[in-house]
Amino acid sequence: MPWEKEEKIFEEYLRTKNLKHSEQRKEILYIFLNIDKHLTANELYRTVQRKYPTVGYATIYRTLKLLCECGLCRELKLEDGTTRYEHLYGHQHHDHLICTKCGRFIEVVDPEIERLQEKLVKQHGFYPERHRMELYGVCKRCKK
Repeated sequence: MPWEKEEKIFEEYLRTKNLKHSEQRKEILYIFLNIDKHLTANELYRTVQRKYPTVGYATIYRTLKLLCECGLCRELKLEDGTTRYEHLYGHQHHDHLICTKCGRFIEVVDPEIERLQEKLVKQHGFYPERHRMELYGVCKRCKK
């Protein structure tokens, strides 16, 4: 099964919180993991609705919150006020280039940027817990 580890993580988290592991939550997890893009709760809701029309928006939102809490996804609050969710488990740290015209996300990894960040925190005696970098601009498709 492709999402066996993620399902176990989710089930264990729900068990520790004494929450029910419903079939709806499991299906929402699978659908979310099968979509390889940064989704809004509304986009996930519309996708789930096609297959499971009885699932409500509140269930989608609560499930996304649980997925964030257990470390399977991350909430990205963008400059424009939009909140998107991305897969987190098993994914390498990355930063984002975000197109302000089409909304496209480009995931980028640059070891040099990571080294510079490490250098900065050492220089200032700072102990980072997490970070994210988002660069906003126009992608090459929109620039044409």
